Amino acid sequence: MTAQEREQEIERTREHLGETIDEVASKADVKARARARAADVSDRVRHSQVLRRRWPVAVAAGVLIAGTVIIRRRRKKA
Repeated sequence: MTAQEREQEIERTREHLGETIDEVASKADVKARARARAADVSDRVRHSQVLRRRWPVAVAAGVLIAGTVIIRRRRKKA
């Protein structure tokens, strides 16, 4: 192994070690993880509330469309 190859191997090892340290540090940052989890839960709650408000409108639209189709078919038969 040449000196240049050793230096490249050392550099790769340093980069890998740096990435590993960053991963461990992010897992150890409990406050940041808690904030991220809280934001995720908050987003899901907001999305759920939007769906709860919109589903009656979707059902009403579906009933209206189905009723229109039924009425038109009955008129064509008559």
